[in-house]
Amino acid sequence: MTEVREGYRLEHDSIGEKEVPIDAYYGVQTLRAHENFNITGLKMHPELIVSVAQIKKAAAITNFEVGELSKERASAIVKACDEIIDGKLHDQFIVDPIQGGAGTSLNMNANEVIANRAIEILGGTKGDYSIVNPNDHVNFGQSTNDVFPSCGKMAALTLLRRAQIQLKRLEKALLEKSDEFDAVIKMGRTQLQDAVPIRLGQEFHAYASAIGRDIRRFDNAKEEIRSLNMGGTAIGTGLNADTTYFHRVVKNMSTITGEELVQSYDTIDATQNLDSYAMVSGIVKSCAVNLSKMCNDLRLMSSGPRTGFCEINLPAKQNGSSIMPGKINPVIPEVVNQVAFNIIGNDVTITMAAEAGQLELNAFEPIIFYNLFESIQTLSNAVQTLVDNCIVGITANEEHCREMVESSIGIITAICPYVGYETAANIAKEALRTNQSVRELILQKKLLSEEQLKTILDPYTMTKPGIQGRNPADLLSD
Repeated sequence: MTEVREGYRLEHDSIGEKEVPIDAYYGVQTLRAHENFNITGLKMHPELIVSVAQIKKAAAITNFEVGELSKERASAIVKACDEIIDGKLHDQFIVDPIQGGAGTSLNMNANEVIANRAIEILGGTKGDYSIVNPNDHVNFGQSTNDVFPSCGKMAALTLLRRAQIQLKRLEKALLEKSDEFDAVIKMGRTQLQDAVPIRLGQEFHAYASAIGRDIRRFDNAKEEIRSLNMGGTAIGTGLNADTTYFHRVVKNMSTITGEELVQSYDTIDATQNLDSYAMVSGIVKSCAVNLSKMCNDLRLMSSGPRTGFCEINLPAKQNGSSIMPGKINPVIPEVVNQVAFNIIGNDVTITMAAEAGQLELNAFEPIIFYNLFESIQTLSNAVQTLVDNCIVGITANEEHCREMVESSIGIITAICPYVGYETAANIAKEALRTNQSVRELILQKKLLSEEQLKTILDPYTMTKPGIQGRNPADLLSD
């Protein structure tokens, strides 16, 4: 029996004895890790806790199937895991997300919590590991080095799916705005200088197209991390894992999670190489880049309201200043920008950690998971607020957009095929010099008629290939 001292129980490991709070479900190894790694002050991501419990459940079921666990012990372990999967006992996972030991701290935190809860279920007292032992029973046939990478991939799968739901909402909202703004003509710009006209709806459709690519990339990311090294134990060779267990455990994990999980065809490779996480992070980063660029555009197009572009209006969400009355800032695009910057930084960390592995194991998965989960989670949250608090409420200043098109010399590009490049260039320079519009100068010089200009400068004419099916010679001969 475990010795009890005034609110504590005395546990021991290979290092020595240590007092553990009597009511704690974690044990001595978890407590040492908690004391050693006070790094972020945060707890493990809840999806990682759920995933490790799913793995322990699958392992217990498989070990019972192959005769390595008694029915009594296996049932108690499974019940304890189910409680954790349902959200209970998460407060007992006290180790820091950033930890030394390649994830051993989390694995033992899970082993101890599950063991002590299983002991209770069987009528024993927490800490009496003769009933259910964290290492010999909960961790049987496993190693941190196959458990930790696998639960990280499973958690990432869940987070990617949730983020993808938000991205699909964003794509839908952008396509709806594309339809709403289809007839709004505005000035297109290259290098922030007037270029040629474009429809506002076309710009929003382009944003939707970029997000659509991101959604498809997330499908690729999910496929990349369905392959697990469970059964490989310490270095992928499967030492101490029953042969039947080796072939069954991932199938049981698929049944428990509802995910199409597969065992890696090379568990040694899957144990030592973490390039799949680098790929997933790169896909999340690419999405962040697209989101940030789009939000840059939204901030520019809404700038003003009197001295900027003022082509669109973003929903007013909060006062923009403590000193300037009436000022409203583009706070939602701004927060998306900041999330994107952080994701890009996280990607650098993940890349360096994936590269830093040595021989049969990469010890730096904890920092990979910490940053990867943060990237996916914050991207999902940022997209949700972008849709709900910005995109759906955007309105267009249609008349102002048209006025800027009419006053710009950029429309001379549409006229160039009818009057020639040199004449068009001279008109552009004169328009700048005299502050007259291109339309006025064309009519003054009788280069084109009012009717011809109306056709050429039609919003749809200027924003798609061809002249509504007509070539310049046909138009001028009318």
